This record gives sequence, C-alpha cells and structure tokens, in this order.
Amino acid sequence: MKKASPGKKKIDLFPYLMCLPAVLLFTMFVILPFIEGLRVSFYRWDGFSAMKWLGLRNYVNVMGDDVFWQAMRNTFVYAVLVTVCKNIIALALAHILVKKFPLRTFFRTGIYMPVILSYVVIGVLWSWIYNPTFGLLNGMLRALGLESWIKGWLSDPRIALFSVVAVDVWKWIGYHMVLYMAGLQAISADLYEAADLDGANGAQKFFRITVPQLNSTIVVNVLMSVTGAFASNYDIVNVMTGGGPMHATEVSLTYIMTTAMRYSNMGKANAMSMLLFVFVFIFGFLQLRIMVRDDIYD
Repeated sequence: MKKASPGKKKIDLFPYLMCLPAVLLFTMFVILPFIEGLRVSFYRWDGFSAMKWLGLRNYVNVMGDDVFWQAMRNTFVYAVLVTVCKNIIALALAHILVKKFPLRTFFRTGIYMPVILSYVVIGVLWSWIYNPTFGLLNGMLRALGLESWIKGWLSDPRIALFSVVAVDVWKWIGYHMVLYMAGLQAISADLYEAADLDGANGAQKFFRITVPQLNSTIVVNVLMSVTGAFASNYDIVNVMTGGGPMHATEVSLTYIMTTAMRYSNMGKANAMSMLLFVFVFIFGFLQLRIMVRDDIYD
C-alpha cells in the first residue's frame, strides 16, 4: 500500500461538496439568467417570434429614452430617502425601546408588525389611507381643522414618490430597529459608566460611544436598506401607483416590466436591466468603500 508523499497535502473535498448545491442553484437561477439577459439585450424580440440581431441599438434607444432616465432618477432618490429615513428612525426607536419601561413589549410588537405583512397588503392598506375622498389621512386632517394640508397623496406628481417612500419606511423600520437593539445590547455598560465619571452628557455618550460601537451594525443596516430599496420597490410602486402619475413614481423595475410585458420589447427591457445592474454595482461599490472601515475586520 502506497503512502502519500510528505510534500503533498491531502485535499479535503467535503467543504466543496457542501457548497456545491448552493453554487449550482446560484448558477442556475442567477448566473445563467444574467448571461441570457445580456444576450437578449442585443436582439429585437417580443418573447414569441424569432429574434433579430440589433447589436447595440437597444442600448442606444435606452440612452435616449427620457422616461428611463426619469425612472432611474426616481429609483436612486427612492433608495437614498428610504435608507436615510429607515436608519435614523430605527436607531432612535431602538435607543428608546431598549430601555425598560411599561408597555415596552407592546410598542416593540406594534412597530415590528408591518414587517410580516406582504407588500400587496401594505400597498392596498395605504392606498385606502391616502385616498383623497374617504382616506383616513385626509379625514384626520379635516377633523383637526388642517384643510390646507389635505393633498392628493398619490395623484400629485410633486409628492407621490415621497408618499410611497413613507410607506416603505413604515413597513421596514421595525426590522432595522431589532438589529439596532441587538447592537445596543451588546455594548458594554462599563463604557457608559466611565463616561458618566468623566462628566459626559447624553449627546457626547451617543456620538462618542454608541455610534462607534454600532459601526458594524450601521453598515449592515445601510447595506440591507439600499439593496432592499433597489430590489423591492417594484412591488409597492406597482400596487400603489403603477408608476404614475405622469411617471412621477416610475422606478426602473416598473418601467422594465412595462417595456417587457406591455410593449413586448424584451430586448430593450434586458438592455435597461443591464444598465441598471451597472449603475447599482457602481453605487454599491462606492458605498462600501465609503462606509466599510478596516477596523470592522480587526
């Protein structure tokens, strides 16, 4: 029986075999569809008839499409607003609800409850709340004598996008709040006691202790907020406004789906998807370079 030579290391295949199912699924449902989408973006195709080679013409058409650029602008405005509002509100709520006081569990549960509801339920619910005729929001404003504040929340192009953003923030602040609460509970109380001995006030303790200690949690929450805003804005926008009025709430995903399904232009839709991928990749890369510090991995 031959023995393995001392200079050769035995390769353990078990870790690779354990990763193989995930790699196959990722390849099947992500890599291959991406490659096929890139290929289709160079053709004219309605999804049924024979494909016709167009080269870069789809990309040229997309670059000259004003609605696409408006949708892209709305997408990035949506992502930035959702990310900033989610994290500021969630951190503030976590800072309050991590402390012990009566009805703490009730408030925690109530804030987290929207997370478990689907976007369809949330969209229909808030469409009723925003309804200009019998909606709860305008009804409350009338009851309070604030008629000047009454708006067509989803029909006014100036505020429709912000109305949808508010719903998305309301849905997800509970999820991010829980993550921040976990981070706050992991901070040693000795740090705050030492700060008290040094005479630090509440603001100093928050910005000198809490925020630095939550750096990793903030990075994770911001990354999840950004990716969630880009990936899930189709559902809420499609249910509540369908991209209107006058494309005021049109985001890239709704316009891509409209181009593909309503206008049967698969080539142009895939070209828009490829451009969206490039922009999101660059945006995510810059965000990581700005936010992620070396001390996270120390």
